[in-house]
Amino acid sequence: MRREHRPYYIKKFFTDIQKFYVKHFLEPQLKSLGEEPSFIKPWHIEVFGSPIEIGNYVNIIASPDSRVRLTVWPTNPDRKDEGRISIGSYCVICPGVRLSSAMEITIGDSCMMANRVYITDSDWHDIYNRASTGNPKPVRIEENAWLGDSVIVCKGVTVGKNSIIGAGAVVASDIPANVIAAGNPAKVIKELDPNEQVTPRSQWYSNPDKLFMYFDMIDKDELKSNTCLGWIRSIFRPSKND
Repeated sequence: MRREHRPYYIKKFFTDIQKFYVKHFLEPQLKSLGEEPSFIKPWHIEVFGSPIEIGNYVNIIASPDSRVRLTVWPTNPDRKDEGRISIGSYCVICPGVRLSSAMEITIGDSCMMANRVYITDSDWHDIYNRASTGNPKPVRIEENAWLGDSVIVCKGVTVGKNSIIGAGAVVASDIPANVIAAGNPAKVIKELDPNEQVTPRSQWYSNPDKLFMYFDMIDKDELKSNTCLGWIRSIFRPSKND
């Protein structure tokens, strides 16, 4: 399909179903979920363990072939301070993202994680003792960082504020703030221009009520000519004009 065929009220109904699912099935599995989260296909989000905290105005997108997985599995379950995931406000998490914590993973505000990003704070096995659960070290992704497609962030790593990690990179050591890093292992390849202003995702939500009203107005305008019969026809008998 090249365009949205659902009528406005059908699309809104699907949105309400997703909100219902989040409220009754997903949120109870979390320690906290902030204001006005936006989920696409939340039934493809898997939550295992606790505590998992998610901030305000977070966008999480999942799909059947690329589930989002948030896993807390402390290597020492007797330690109450080990194993947690904290995701800041205004973040976006794309399909296939996996966060696996044995100690602590902290994601700052306004961070962006592209498809199939994997962040872990543990090796999950020792190099020599394969029966061991490994030696976890906390991971921190600082405010407004951007992790590209299929990036892997290893245990003990900090990715600095505003920094960008190129697609496919393996981050095995700290990356400073305000740089672009790429490769395996990831190395700094460029510094961000200090004279350019970096605009975080949080700026989108400086007036959230106005923003949501604007998006709703766009939907009403773009979908006003769609009909229920036309939507059903586009599913079962798509044409070149769809």
